[in-house]
Amino acid sequence: MFCSADMRRMGRMHSHRHGQSHSIRPVTPSAPTWVKQSPAEIEELILKYAKEGLKTSEIGVKLRDQHAIPLTKLIVKKSITEILTQKGIKTDMPEDLNNIVNKALGLQKHLKTHTSDRRNVRSLELLEAKVHRLSLYYKKIGRIPKTWKYKSVIAQLE
Repeated sequence: MFCSADMRRMGRMHSHRHGQSHSIRPVTPSAPTWVKQSPAEIEELILKYAKEGLKTSEIGVKLRDQHAIPLTKLIVKKSITEILTQKGIKTDMPEDLNNIVNKALGLQKHLKTHTSDRRNVRSLELLEAKVHRLSLYYKKIGRIPKTWKYKSVIAQLE
């Protein structure tokens, strides 16, 4: 994908900081040599953890910390989400969108009791903007239904 110099310098959307300084994963086309599990065993681990109720990010952390598997995509040639969808375990809403909606719900509960908290009113506005932007993307790629709509009142009931 083509990025201009301005796009590379662009920072975070809702903050004053640029937010460009972070570690970058090294580009390695091959799987690490220290991983002893086969791709089939890794898929079994992923399915086991998914049946235990872990989210995809939690499965990745568990594989990294307990089994020394840095990236499943290099070894299995599929992401954790792709493996789960192939095996028929699919969540109704993507994890990142769900996390942002839950965060907005927590802020709404906070603002019901603390009505004069102006800073968090602004934070809620920014969070809801992120929800709308992310939902447009997921609607476009077909991950959520085209009729899905975020409303703060509906989100409180779910």
